[in-house]
Amino acid sequence: MSDIMSLSAVELGKKIASGELSSVEAVKASLDAIGRLDKDVHSFVTIDTEGALRRAEEMDKVIAAKKADGDVLSPFAGVPIAIKDNMNVAGMLTTCSSKILGNFVPTFTSTAVERLIEAGAVIVGKTNMDEFAMGSTTETSYFGPTKNPYDLGRVPGGSSGGSAAAVAAEEVPFALGSDTGGSIRQPASFCGVTGIKPTYGRVSRYGLIAYGSSLDQIGPIARDVTDCAATLSIISGHDYKDSTSADMDDTDFMNALIPDVKGMKIGIPRDYFGEGLDADVKENVLRAAETLKSLGAEVEEFDLGMVEYAIPAYYIIACAEASSNLERFDGVKYGYRTAEYTDLHNMYKKTRSEGFGAEVKRRIMLGSFVLSSGYYDAYYVKALRVKRLIKEAFDKAFLKYDVILGPVAPTTALKIGESLSDPIKMYLGDIYTVSVNLAGLPGISTPCGYDKDGMPVGLQLLGQVFEERKILRAAYAFESTFTRKKPEICK
Repeated sequence: MSDIMSLSAVELGKKIASGELSSVEAVKASLDAIGRLDKDVHSFVTIDTEGALRRAEEMDKVIAAKKADGDVLSPFAGVPIAIKDNMNVAGMLTTCSSKILGNFVPTFTSTAVERLIEAGAVIVGKTNMDEFAMGSTTETSYFGPTKNPYDLGRVPGGSSGGSAAAVAAEEVPFALGSDTGGSIRQPASFCGVTGIKPTYGRVSRYGLIAYGSSLDQIGPIARDVTDCAATLSIISGHDYKDSTSADMDDTDFMNALIPDVKGMKIGIPRDYFGEGLDADVKENVLRAAETLKSLGAEVEEFDLGMVEYAIPAYYIIACAEASSNLERFDGVKYGYRTAEYTDLHNMYKKTRSEGFGAEVKRRIMLGSFVLSSGYYDAYYVKALRVKRLIKEAFDKAFLKYDVILGPVAPTTALKIGESLSDPIKMYLGDIYTVSVNLAGLPGISTPCGYDKDGMPVGLQLLGQVFEERKILRAAYAFESTFTRKKPEICK
């Protein structure tokens, strides 16, 4: 059974399509892996054993009928998947890893998930995350932290740490995550898997419980670039339910997977390799740059600028949007409600005090502060101006370069508890990722090496808006030269 879960999603889909495996066998293998490993890793907050097996039986019948009719099957027909717990799935508990949504069961499914279901994927469960996606370690979850499969004493990154850990531990072949300031790329880097944050608007946000509406984007976390490209091909596209989704018809990303970067121009920002970057991370990322150069790419350093302003601008904007988005969780219509209260305002206050965790409260208060009278112009408006300048800096760089290359995070995975006690340290860990969300760009993280302790290092490749093909091509070319190591718990 463990051999089944060592396959990538596309490989598993091919075996199911050929009849070599059934969807039921694949789903049972996934559930078995979760049963064996998740007591240690804690990737999942909800496991739908009965629903997944019932759906797998249905898919085996659908696959047999389609094959009999000569129809083309989706690459993920019958393949087990996991969904980050901030995406609505009708009839399935959706908590955002928060006490305040501990009993919330939505009546509708998010568009990205619906498209995977239509493609035949089988949802086995919902993955753990930082509460309301606020964090970089998956330690702020109400249900407890997720552990890194490479070292159970370290964090998996966040906020999509549950999804990344589930893929790295071979509990599922791929999972959906969301990225507001690096929450797909950073956990993918820490867990030695591949994750792509698409261009803002490439994937519908309908059904994603919002953190920062102008920054959030859904994307895949998978074992390799091929799985990411296949997933992105399915979940991309316009959605009339999301006015920010782009109406573009170029949604086939599999044709970008050519192991050739000859003539591609790759820029390396000097700003990304200064003080604070771990030596092992720097060495592995620059070695990856040399590999791409040896494959025919033109690689050179340049000054990007504005890097030092990305963190403060991001946290002002993200927290301002969060304070607005989270005001709907008040105990009136759904979710947790305090047991004892005297009047309506007291119920609001006690429900939110008891229902939200410390990090969520911190960000709501910061957001409310920067939006308040007297501080709006001084902080929020100024942050929006910086956001525009960051986008202009990237636009200037992409006039010359096809792809920008750099690290995902300043360090490899930290020990559990190391950054949670120091929020500023946790925020600064997002220095290489948040500017991508501010500018609405696509970015991918793929493994490029390991540090002295055997922890994975991620390579980040960034593209101009809606140019996912270029970063997929570069990542695929590099991946063809790199051998990924499995965590010990998978051996």
